[in-house]
Amino acid sequence: MASEHSRLDQMNEPEKVKSLKRLSSYGTLGDACPTCRGTGRIPRGHQDQLVAVIPCNDKRLKPRRTKLYVCVSMALCLFLCCLILFFLFPRSVSLSPVSVLSVVVYFAPGAVQMEVTNLINVVNENFVPVQLVELDVQGLVSHVVMGKTKLSNMSAISSRSQKSYTYRLDLSITDQGLSTFCQSSEINIHTLFLELQMTMNISYLSHTEQLSVDTFEYIDCGTNSTSPHPVR
Repeated sequence: MASEHSRLDQMNEPEKVKSLKRLSSYGTLGDACPTCRGTGRIPRGHQDQLVAVIPCNDKRLKPRRTKLYVCVSMALCLFLCCLILFFLFPRSVSLSPVSVLSVVVYFAPGAVQMEVTNLINVVNENFVPVQLVELDVQGLVSHVVMGKTKLSNMSAISSRSQKSYTYRLDLSITDQGLSTFCQSSEINIHTLFLELQMTMNISYLSHTEQLSVDTFEYIDCGTNSTSPHPVR
């Protein structure tokens, strides 16, 4: 039996030498491979548990131009933020009367009916379209409301553009003194100073605003006038 054991040891000795050679390559002192558990082979089902040993002087651990890449990324993000703020920052939307297009006068006993057609201009300074929701206009003569009108479902104004709109204001003058003044044939000039109070609701960038404008214009209440004249 002893001779058989010695014979087996002699036969297995070359395999031991080979395994020692494999183990000595993992360290200067002949340490065993941590993942092979000293067998020199990777056990099945443990491939995802491998450990890679990288030297500290490996260039892959020291990427080049890291600070440059970080600074460029920060500058690019800052530029994009400023660009978005520049285009989406709310700007002014202005409403201004332009001219009186026509005045049609109807005489009635003790009253004067007038249809005044005006032209207004809306300017959009934003980089986004603006939706005009509603326009309310009321006309006053001597601080007395003579007529009102309302426009709704108005079209939108595209970015960085302007658009003109016309509206008709019906005025009813029932004051005895003003009615006599307008219908008198002895007076050559029948000029009335009409005060317009305009309010427009607009919507853009998910919020609504209200524009208000007060202006005066002169109209002739004694005769029809179809020649446009600017608002003063």
